[in-house]
Amino acid sequence: MNETMKAENPVLPYLRQDRLPHIWCPGCGIGSTVNCFARALTESKLDLDKVAIVSGIGCTGRVAGYMNLDSFHTTHGRAIPFATGLKLGNPSLKVVVYSGDGDLFAIGGNHFVHAARRNMDLTVICINNGTYGMTGGQVAPTTPLGATQTTMPYGNFEPSFNLPFLAEACGAVYVSRWTVFHVRQLIRSMREGLAKRGFSFIEILAPCPTLYSRRNKLGDGVDQVKYYKERSTIKDGADTREVGLTFQGDIVVGKFVDRERPTWLDAMTRHYTSVINDYQGVGHAED
Repeated sequence: MNETMKAENPVLPYLRQDRLPHIWCPGCGIGSTVNCFARALTESKLDLDKVAIVSGIGCTGRVAGYMNLDSFHTTHGRAIPFATGLKLGNPSLKVVVYSGDGDLFAIGGNHFVHAARRNMDLTVICINNGTYGMTGGQVAPTTPLGATQTTMPYGNFEPSFNLPFLAEACGAVYVSRWTVFHVRQLIRSMREGLAKRGFSFIEILAPCPTLYSRRNKLGDGVDQVKYYKERSTIKDGADTREVGLTFQGDIVVGKFVDRERPTWLDAMTRHYTSVINDYQGVGHAED
């Protein structure tokens, strides 16, 4: 047997192998994103003892349990508050939130808005498959207009969130979108998000062949990846107001936002240092 055949998959050390095989359906894109994340961790050269991963409920929520890192599988929609507590309790940690579109933007939407507004130092990775995959294929805040779901059997009539626009408008300092077809770009984006100080947001479009694709007669996971390949256009720096998704329409991907502003901890430290200095100055003046 040659050395190439003996080589271990470089992703395996990042996984809790006793938890495998995973629960994800054939053709689901979540596993591909985990592969990218493991490679981004390798390239980032972070101290893995100082990396924590937090997820909520749903198919993507299982990622935290499979990664060989300090991890927290939290309650539905509450991944960001748990992650915020971790970061404030131990600022030296690199805290990653890894969850799905329903968890982060339905029940967890309020937490996303305020963490981005405050510029909490978190890397938030959202797997967007346009549905609630684990609980039966209900309509989600990201389900495109016209798509069929179990709770919208005649087509969705609710406008969906444009996630990059929402993230930028709320204050995120790094915003990007890729699909599971764009693995090299996604690895780079994850690496950049991990290196960024402040609230970083990465949206990843991934197929849910069991519920979303089947119900909408879109074929299997391979068919959806072909769609991502054929209909995606890379536009770094695109106006996030113009990157909303439609049902099987064109997709704009790329790095949309990369800016600087003080994190919440930086702002708090600066503010109270100023308050203390002012107070001490008043005291000296009175003396």
